[in-house]
Amino acid sequence: IQAKYHWQSQNVKQSGVDDMVLLSKITEDAIVDNLKKRYMDDYIFTYIGPVLISVNPFKQMPYFTDREIELYQGAAQYENPPHIYALTDNMYRNMMIDGENQCVIISGESGAGKTVAAKYIMGYISKVSGGGSKVQHVKEIILQSNPLLEAFGNAKTVRNNNSSRFGKYFEIQFSRGGEPDGGKISNFLLEKSRVVSQNENERNFHIYYQLIEGASAQQREALGIMTPDYYYYLNQSGTYKVDGTNDSKDFQETMEAMQVIGIPGDIQTQVLQIVAGILHLGNISFIEAGNYGQVESTDLLAFPAYLLGIDPNRLQDKLTSRKMDSKWGGKSESINVTLNQEQANYTRDALAKALYARLFDYLVESINKAIQKPYEEFSIGVLDIYGFEIFQRNGFEQFCINFVNEKLQQIFIELTLKAEQEEYVQEGIKWTPIEYFNNKIVCDLIENKLNPPGIMSVLDDVCATMHAKGEGADGTLLQKLQAAVGTHEHFNSWNSGFVIHHYAGKVSYDINGFCERNRDVLFPDLIELMQSSEFNFIRSLFPENLNTDKKGRPTTASSKIKKQANDLVNTLMKCTPHYIRCIKPNETKRPKDWEESRARHQVEYLGLRENIRVRRAGFAYRRLFSKFLMRYAILTAETWPCWRGPEQQGVLHLLRSVNMDNDQYQMGRTKVFVKNPESLFLLEEMRERKFDTFARIIQKAWRKFIARKKYEQMREEASDILYNSKERRKNSINRNFVGDYLGLEQRPELRQFLAKRERVDFADSVNKFDRRFKSIKRDLILTPKGIYLIGREKVKKGPEKGQIKEVLKRKMEFGGISSVSLSTRQDDFFILHEAQYDSLLESNFKTEFLSLLSKRYEEVTKRKLTISFGDRLEFRVKKEGWGGGGTRIVVFQKGPGDVAQLKPGGKTLSVTIGDVMMPYRLEKTHQNGGAKFPRGPHNPQADITYSSPQKQGRPLQGGPPKLGSQRGPRPPAPNQYNQGNLDFLNVPDQGMSGKQRKMSIHQRPPPAPKPQPRPQGPRCRALYQYVGQDTDEISFEANDVLDLVKEDPSGWWTGRIGGKEGLFPGNYVEKI
Repeated sequence: IQAKYHWQSQNVKQSGVDDMVLLSKITEDAIVDNLKKRYMDDYIFTYIGPVLISVNPFKQMPYFTDREIELYQGAAQYENPPHIYALTDNMYRNMMIDGENQCVIISGESGAGKTVAAKYIMGYISKVSGGGSKVQHVKEIILQSNPLLEAFGNAKTVRNNNSSRFGKYFEIQFSRGGEPDGGKISNFLLEKSRVVSQNENERNFHIYYQLIEGASAQQREALGIMTPDYYYYLNQSGTYKVDGTNDSKDFQETMEAMQVIGIPGDIQTQVLQIVAGILHLGNISFIEAGNYGQVESTDLLAFPAYLLGIDPNRLQDKLTSRKMDSKWGGKSESINVTLNQEQANYTRDALAKALYARLFDYLVESINKAIQKPYEEFSIGVLDIYGFEIFQRNGFEQFCINFVNEKLQQIFIELTLKAEQEEYVQEGIKWTPIEYFNNKIVCDLIENKLNPPGIMSVLDDVCATMHAKGEGADGTLLQKLQAAVGTHEHFNSWNSGFVIHHYAGKVSYDINGFCERNRDVLFPDLIELMQSSEFNFIRSLFPENLNTDKKGRPTTASSKIKKQANDLVNTLMKCTPHYIRCIKPNETKRPKDWEESRARHQVEYLGLRENIRVRRAGFAYRRLFSKFLMRYAILTAETWPCWRGPEQQGVLHLLRSVNMDNDQYQMGRTKVFVKNPESLFLLEEMRERKFDTFARIIQKAWRKFIARKKYEQMREEASDILYNSKERRKNSINRNFVGDYLGLEQRPELRQFLAKRERVDFADSVNKFDRRFKSIKRDLILTPKGIYLIGREKVKKGPEKGQIKEVLKRKMEFGGISSVSLSTRQDDFFILHEAQYDSLLESNFKTEFLSLLSKRYEEVTKRKLTISFGDRLEFRVKKEGWGGGGTRIVVFQKGPGDVAQLKPGGKTLSVTIGDVMMPYRLEKTHQNGGAKFPRGPHNPQADITYSSPQKQGRPLQGGPPKLGSQRGPRPPAPNQYNQGNLDFLNVPDQGMSGKQRKMSIHQRPPPAPKPQPRPQGPRCRALYQYVGQDTDEISFEANDVLDLVKEDPSGWWTGRIGGKEGLFPGNYVEKI
């Protein structure tokens, strides 16, 4: 049996179980123990069926790279270890295949890793979905929205260094093709009170510290930036730095994010002015003077007023007095009421909180405007919301945060435990109910309207009937709560507040400030003050019309959050939900630190044990008959394109067609239920294979059509390059252009030098000549990034000593190539002139190579490639050691025969080759893409064609030629094939490149008839390995011995090895 390895690193022991449905004992102990075992071995993800459990590792893990993205893309869940990428890929594919909106609910307490999980989901979707420039822009905004909203919405708390102090539901919208082309953020309940006060060891929102640390000298002066301890709004907690956070670097990221989102430069400046203005506003303090509040130091008014564009005297006035409407005897008049010190402090804080909250809403709105889409197609929603939290003192904000978490827990229970069990009963599936705690009772305690009224209803009533300021209102609230819900089993009161038994534990809430924070009213005076700002942007944040009559109750914070929470639940219920349950293993925020009791508490309140039990007893997959039929119809001829008959029978037919065991599924009244995920993966795999087969057929036909058009165009371009400048060999362009003559798809040893998805334009084995004109084999590869020359060398040391390995001898960038030189004769030499030194090369396919090189060169450098012709060519050689580089000369002369004769002498190489009667011109092509040969007197010499990819005497690929194996040109053979049949010019069946080496030259002999037993004849030994590239070719290894059936002057001989007869290149063997 093959050992089971994890993907993170090789030879790692299997750690616990990947899916806790497979635990042998289902107890809280077993679950905690399994999670701990995996956590200690650095596996932070575990499944419960489709639910992902994620434990915060408090360090960067190594398995979030592009390699993992590729590993999980399109893979079935069981194929790889548990990962957030698997859940995201499943969600994305379900959206595309089923055409249904998806959402992922990430829940867990503060500091459990929810925000990081949301970032990984967005990053994965961005990587795997395609798209043009508009889509790329949307992706960029989606990713950049994270640092921006974190700067303004996250803060350090005692539980979490990067705690989300707001909730967000990020909807990524997709086109029908699966490209993210829009999005929408809904934000909930920003914790505004943090702007003006923080608990010990906590910080204000990150943006304040980022600005102080990261502002330029110019910004510091313009905004009056001092050290953080100078500001009252920052120095109450005594904490300014966070371990592992670089505020200065984060500030640059925040500003960059504003730029990407499209916030104009002048508005960016004003955003920072508001942030700094709030800090300076906080330093305005008040003293009690004769029962009235008075500004202690009027000097401190000028700077915040300047930053906010308002008059300092008006600011002083509005902070210390308020206009109130007085009704007397049917008349209404306004009177100015002077505030006391406490009221003045409250007014200042209310202004700071309002400015900050409206600025935050503006940023969210800016992101939405940048990516909004006029209509919705598909979407994936990511819910990242503040986690359940318990502090030393828990106020109104914690009450709201914990309420939203209570609602999320309710959704989880509704959909995974309650709805699932109810569905089995409705569909008539045999089922034994499983008990679980339903927290609806706690949600009702908080949000019920009547009979009995919930805590929020009582709170709103008290706020409507009393002034929210002062202890009186909060005391009344406590009394009324005791009367309304005092007997509720999940409610208790204590001397300073009340206790709620939440699903995650008991929380004591301090009643002080509940009414004030719930009313959340911004006085008209302050709105009026901000509407007088000289800055349009600040005025736009306060759009209220103060002249209209106020009717009805003002909206309270609790009614707003209740509405938002219920809207959110409705949105989530319309999508196909996925769940990530985050667990925080310790309070120290240190890696590998496991607090048993904390982990057990979370396992209990998250209901993981009940979740596993329902999952084990239940069915992994259920689908309406119609949807199941639609998805898997392609598996059989009877169901495709549509099943004629009852749907239930069609489903049964499909399940039987894949031989699924009867105990693996049950038929309900309207749905089919499949027990194990593995059975479902079987169906999915069969479906994928079917699609794959059909896709290949379509691709093959399309490629053939495109290739034919492309080759015709390429041949024309090739003929234009060398027309009237160089004699050409017969058939040098009247043949198919294959591109990849090395079959790189099957050659990983060569592909290793290229980038992962680097496209290959041309690849061939060529001869490279050194300073002494010695020829050596090189593999020449042309890609959009440049030219590679790959050779082979013996390894000198290490475990592979003595082995022959591929080495990258040279890589030429297009920018470094100055020109290419060729002779005017029919030889195959060309010189690549490069900045450092030149390369003299010889290739049968020089015309094809040059046409592709010219095109790529022009694309990259935006100028045409210089190609020169002459019969005396000069090239520079590489400098070696102390010796200078120098130059060499190649001279081309007329001589007998069509094969080049080489004669080196000192620094000059003489190349002798015969004339040819064929100019470099492409004749009018036939419909099949072939070229018509000129009619004329029959010249037997002209009938010789070079159907082998290399000249005789030099191998097509593989090692260097054997010494002494250079053979002279063969005498011409009479042409026994019909010149008129030009089918050889058709595009090969396999398409463009790599798979074939089908040489489309008309003189290549057809495969010989089936061999007859015959006496032993001539034999030959292979000098190099040859891999047959077509069905009529044979393959052999170096030193294999072959029976030689027939030698052919074209260079393609017929031989027999291992009982198989076929063609092979004659220059790969020597006769014995």
